[in-house]
Order: sequence, then C-alpha cells, then structure tokens
Amino acid sequence: MDGPVTRSADDGPPGGEGGWFALPKQLEQPNAATEGEPRPAVVPGGHLGPVQRSAPPGGASPDAVLVRRTMAEVTPVADEFTSYFYAALFVRHPDLRSLFPPAMKVQRDRFLKALLTAAEHIDDAPFLIEYLQNLGRGHRKYGTRAEHYPAVGECLLGALSRYAGAVWDGRAEAAWVRTYTRLSQVMIDAAAADELRAPASWHAEVVSHEPRTPDVAILTVRPDQPYAFRAGQYAGLETPWWPRIWRHYSFASAPRSDGLLTFHVKAVPAGWVSTALVHRVRPGDVLRLGPATGSMTVDHNRGSGLLCLCGGTGIAPVKALVEEAAEHGRRRPVEVFYGARSVHDLYDIETMRGLQRAHSWLEVRPVIDRNGLTQLPDALRTFGPWTDHDACVAGPPGLIRSAVEALRDAGVSRKRIRHDAVEELVVPGG
Repeated sequence: MDGPVTRSADDGPPGGEGGWFALPKQLEQPNAATEGEPRPAVVPGGHLGPVQRSAPPGGASPDAVLVRRTMAEVTPVADEFTSYFYAALFVRHPDLRSLFPPAMKVQRDRFLKALLTAAEHIDDAPFLIEYLQNLGRGHRKYGTRAEHYPAVGECLLGALSRYAGAVWDGRAEAAWVRTYTRLSQVMIDAAAADELRAPASWHAEVVSHEPRTPDVAILTVRPDQPYAFRAGQYAGLETPWWPRIWRHYSFASAPRSDGLLTFHVKAVPAGWVSTALVHRVRPGDVLRLGPATGSMTVDHNRGSGLLCLCGGTGIAPVKALVEEAAEHGRRRPVEVFYGARSVHDLYDIETMRGLQRAHSWLEVRPVIDRNGLTQLPDALRTFGPWTDHDACVAGPPGLIRSAVEALRDAGVSRKRIRHDAVEELVVPGG
C-alpha cells in the first residue's frame, strides 16, 4: 500500500469499510499451543488489549507466518470459504441476518479483503490499529455490538479449519485466536469510545440536488446533529430505498460554518445507491449518514508544495483540500491536475478555475484523454520537478495505479503519496 487511504466509492455493508471479521473479545488464549492440543474455546473474560506485537528484526513474527499461511490456503477457494462462513453464521445465529444487506456478494468480497489486510499488516501495529479503529467505529451504524463478536469468531474459526485443512493445526488455530482476540478488542474499544462522543449515524436532509451531467449530480445535505470531518475524508450514505446498503463518497468541500455537507455522485451500472442519489433523490428526502473516516488528510503547515492528481468525481476530495488550504494562514503552492476523457466530463472545472483566480498559490491544469486517462501521468512528467512535494491521488483505480507509478518515477517519496485504497475501490461516485 502506497499511503494512507480514503474513499469516494461504492462499498458494501457491514464491512463496507473493510468487512466484519474480528474474533470475540473473549477467547481463551493458551500459554503455548502445539499440534493436537484442544481447540481454544470461547469463554468469558480474557481482555488482552490492543495489538502490541511487532515484527522482529529478522522478519515476520511466528503468528504472522501462520496467519498468512492459512490465508494463502483459503484464497484460491475464497468464494466457498466466505459463503460457508456466512451460511454458518446465519444458521447458528439467525438474529444477525438483519444486520446484513439482502445481496451478499459485495459483503463476501469485503470480508475476504479485511482478512487479507489484517494478515498483510499483522506486524504493522500503527497501520493495523488505525484500520481496525475505523472498522469498529464504522460498524456502529450497522447495529454491531460487542456481544456479536463471539458468534463471528466461532464461525470464522470453523470456516478456516474447513478450508485451510492442509495447513490447519493447533499452532495455526492458536495463532488466529491470539491475533484476532487482540484485533477484535481494538474494534470494540474504538466503538465504545466513539459511542461517548458521537451517534452511530446521522439523518441528513437533502437541501439541494444539482445535476451536472447525465450521470453526475452534486448533492448537499444537512445533518440533524453536529458532524465533524476533515477535507480528504469520506462517509457512507444509505438511501431510504435500499436499507442496509451503504456507499461511500468523499466530502466535496472543507467543513462549512452552516454545517452543510456536499458530495459528488456518479451513477454507475447496477449501482443501487448511486443511481438513486443521481436520478431519484430530491430536496426534502432524508438519507442516513455514517461517520467520517479516511486518512487522505493534509498538514497545511508544511512548507512543501502539494500536488493533486484526480479524475472523474475524484475532483471532490481535491476541491475540499484546496478549500481547506485556503483557510490556513500559510500558503503552500498547490498544483491540481484534473483529468477527464472529454471536456464534457470536466464537470467542475469552472469551480476550480474560480478557486485559481482567487488564490495565487493555486494552479489548475485540465488534462483531456479519450483513452482511459493515461495522459494524466504523462502531463505530470511535463511539469515539475516534484521531488519536494506531498501528493494526493483520487479517481478510478486504473488512474490511481498509473499516477502513483508516475509520481514514484518523478522522485516523489512513497511515504508522501496519499490515495484511495485501490483494492477497496469501486469507481468514485459509485
């Protein structure tokens, strides 16, 4: 992963932020696990705290090796594995079915992605804790409670034992129990802390709906309670027509004094939520709004330049970052490359040009390409140098991949590049 992440796309619940996967808060943790030992049981107690283990100097920790080995075993049969997990969960605990959407394909994909992310970063405590805290807070809007985790954990262990049989033994099982006991506790603690300061979700009345193209609309809503966020972040939206189906969209403005929130939405084929938001929503309709999350935020006190590459509705978080930069006393130079397949698709170019006229430190460069936005990285190479710039990238997954590659070729350090998580993206606005 090339940097912290945010999103503005079609996602799926629960786990639209990554997936329901954590083991119980209370799992017995043996002092030592060897092949043939009794299976660890779900028992009361057992608070183990957040992830503390980090990779030893010589490489991955023993638990990381075992967890990754089992994931490598189940990934080729991912559909069967995730289907079995959810079937077991709903048969054994039918009361949990109401927390999930009617169609489960996206949900199963998100669940697997969350497991793979946890396995990949099991020794990277800072990344993993932030990731899990976002999951724990985000799951509140689905009605997830701490007492649900034991059921999820039992079914997860059962699915792993069935589909990772070639490598599944007492050591592997104990590694999963130790690891996900800690991981689930991070999620539970984050949700409990968040409950003290914010609602699980907000009701948000649509105050304006502005079509910009046949498939793009700009939506402004008024939350029913104070709502905190940063430019570059995103939030989930649920429509009244598709209960329990959440899709994520980046904020298209910096926080405003009137409390209004603006999103850019592109209707995509078979996009239930995006199609409703573009073609069905009208002022006065009430949506449900999830908490702000995402890490594509910027420190505007830095003196280095800020380089933003975007395409399609990826202009939304970039516009918000520009507005936020304008609110700070120090003026760092900001360069925006705004890509589209046609002039028609540059639906917000006049807004960006207005910002450019108002701020001498801002340069907006539209880039037209009819063949998949491939000219955006090419345009980047024409200007520069960029070695001392921070960079943000937002847009379709293909654009993100090519833009990150171009930035790296241009000498921008990987740690200075922030972008949407390509693995989790559906085209922004979905």
